[in-house]
Amino acid sequence: MRQPIQVVVYAVRLAADGWEYLLLLRPPERGRFWQGASGGVEEGETITQAASRELAEETGLLPLRLQKIDFTHSFPVEYRWRFLFAPGVETIVEHVFIARVARDAEPRPSLEHDGYRWCAFEEALSLLGGSGRPEYARALRRCHEVLRTK
Repeated sequence: MRQPIQVVVYAVRLAADGWEYLLLLRPPERGRFWQGASGGVEEGETITQAASRELAEETGLLPLRLQKIDFTHSFPVEYRWRFLFAPGVETIVEHVFIARVARDAEPRPSLEHDGYRWCAFEEALSLLGGSGRPEYARALRRCHEVLRTK
């Protein structure tokens, strides 16, 4: 059974006019929405280890710096995925990370995604806000605040 704990990792790179955020596009059979690299925490794994693994698996990127930010959110388990969890699990808690990558970094998306885009903050926020998953937009806002204070 999967744990009801996940991570989402927003890869960022410094561009001439500020930070760019990597968004990944889920294919239609997985809901067709934009997100960061995300996935479950495996048994015996810390959330930081899970964040590093998910980023590598879904993008091929290795972070120069991986930072857990002070932000989590939760969302309901979709009915079609409930069989993966113990009976009675209805929500998943997701921990948010920022992964700083090299300026010239380019992902190699896994089969879990069929597209990607490097975006300035406002464009990324718009794509996430239109995804039907408002928690992703809130997480990105928090990431942006963290990056602006460094």
